[in-house]
Formats: sequence, structure tokens, C-alpha cells
Amino acid sequence: MPDFNGNKIALMRHRIEQSKRCLDSAVMLLNADACKDAANRSYYSIFHAMRAVLALDCFDSKKHSSIISEFRRRYIKSGIFQKELSDIIEDAFDIRTDSDYNDFFVISKDEVAKQTANAKLFLTAIEAYLGTLNMG
Repeated sequence: MPDFNGNKIALMRHRIEQSKRCLDSAVMLLNADACKDAANRSYYSIFHAMRAVLALDCFDSKKHSSIISEFRRRYIKSGIFQKELSDIIEDAFDIRTDSDYNDFFVISKDEVAKQTANAKLFLTAIEAYLGTLNMG
């Protein structure tokens, strides 16, 4: 677990950078027709963006399901973010799980392009939210 007694803003920024790198990787992999790998990186872009916001609340978990659940509870159910983001999280998680663990899972380039676009939309929403906070 991260040390939240340190600088949680620095941790948040680090995680946003991770999210951006994953999104950049997803785009490169998509362009190289590495669809399953692009799906994985798209999901992780979303995952790191959620963890960035949750760092400001001093929350983290080793379980993806806990990160997703807590993000939904604090930020989607409360109305800070639109429900559409919850749907994006769910789709990305399901596709990433199938891509990583189902040997015969096939995903089309169009589906991955949509997922990558959704990851970008998600990251943009997170960055817009973070931009509204007074973080000194």
C-alpha cells in the first residue's frame, strides 16, 4: 500500500502519467493490430486513472474489484461522474479479463478501437475533474 502520509498529490499525478502511458501504448498496439494487448493497455489506462482519483481519498487496494467498487461508490453513485463512465469501466474490465485469460478470445480491431476511445474519454473526464480541484 502507498504511504498516504506522504504527498498524495504527487501520487495522484504519478498515476495519471501511468494512465497516459497506458493509453499511448494502447493506441500504438491498436495500430500494430495487436488487439488483445491494446485491450489490456486500454483497461489499465482506466484503472490507473481511477487509482489517481482515489489516491486523493487515501484509498487503494490490491484488488481490481475493490478499486472499481470504491470509485463507483464515491464518484459515480454520488453524481460526480456520469453513469456512462461506470459502463466504460465494466466493458473494459470484462474485455481485459477475456483478453488476458481466455486463450481463444478474439476481439476485433473495431471493438478495441472503441475501447481505446472510451479509455481516452475516461481519462479526459478524470483530468477535467482533477483540474477543478484546488491542489495548490
